[in-house]
Order: sequence, then structure tokens, then C-alpha cells
Amino acid sequence: MVAGGVPVRAARKNAPPREDVLVAAMATIAERGLEGLTMAGLGREVGMSSGHLLYYFRSKDELLLQTLEWSEAELGGERRALLARRGLVSERLQAYVDLYVPTRARDPHWTLWLEVWNRSQNAGPQERDRQAAIEGAWHRDLVALLAEGISRGEFRPVDADRAATRIRALLDGFSIQLAVGLPTLDRPAILTHVREFLTETLSPRS
Repeated sequence: MVAGGVPVRAARKNAPPREDVLVAAMATIAERGLEGLTMAGLGREVGMSSGHLLYYFRSKDELLLQTLEWSEAELGGERRALLARRGLVSERLQAYVDLYVPTRARDPHWTLWLEVWNRSQNAGPQERDRQAAIEGAWHRDLVALLAEGISRGEFRPVDADRAATRIRALLDGFSIQLAVGLPTLDRPAILTHVREFLTETLSPRS
């Protein structure tokens, strides 16, 4: 069996580590946007032919999804570290929000997320399950954070799962506006809106 005219065994031996390809893909998105990410160009970056890349990733859709999964794993480690901090739950909730919201227009991680979401219309059930797993990790961490705040009396006794669903919907809506570069709100304004919403929704009633 051959990949791109080269025996598969040789392709495996000469290929860079999978993570190197994903790092290069993310760097390309950050520097040139999704329009700058092509299989041929990425292959040149890592010393592989586009045929070799297609052998390993099967399609550009799969490459994008694996790149997102890798990026989310990096963010997941950062998220778990901040949620494990001691101190007020409200401060950790603000740190969660800060990590969730894009840093700027065309934020590479959110640019990639939006593209994967768009392509998910034609994705198979396994790919959809993998996307749901990413979403689920963010949701479970937020539910746990809210539940801790409720148990400590920092937050009013709301349904943590329902509240997390609504908070993430709010964060997604604002994040998409920022990521695509709509001129309506900048990041500081978005964080202020979210902070006010959290206060109104979670602060204990006097």
C-alpha cells in the first residue's frame, strides 16, 4: 500500500510526530487564518507531502477536528489548574469566563471552533460525538464550579446544570461576535456584560 506514491511503511518512519503537525496547523491558523491552511502548505511546513497528510488524517475535516481536540486538551489543562485554585469560587468563575472568551477578533482557537461547527453539518456520528465531548468537558467543569459556589453559600441555590447551560449560551453568543470581528462589542465590554449577568443570576438574595 502506498500513500502519495511513497510506501506506507516509509511514510510512517519519516513522518513527524502527530503533535508537530497539529502545532503547525494551529500556528498557520494564527498567522494566516483558515484560508491560509492548505494540506500542501502544511505538508511543506512539516516536511510531508499532502498525500502523507491525507493518509494520516483522511481529510481536511479530520485534520481540523484533531487540531481542535489538541488545542482543547491544552486549554483543558489550563482550565483544570485554575479551577483547582483555593479561594473564592466567584474568582475562579471569572477566570473560567476569561479563558472561555476569545482574546481578540480572529482568535485562532475560536476561528477553528467555528469552522469545525460549520463543517459539522456534514459530519458523521463519531465526529459529532467527539465535538460533544469537547463541549461536555467545559459544561461539567462549570456545573461543578457552580455547585461548589452554591454549597459554600457564595451563590444562591440555583439548578447548577440549567444555570451552566444558560451561562455557556451567553458566552458562546458574545464569543462568536468577538471572534468574527463584529464592531458591536469589544472584549472588555463583553466581560462586563457577563460579570453583571453572573452577579444578577448567582448573587445570594439579601
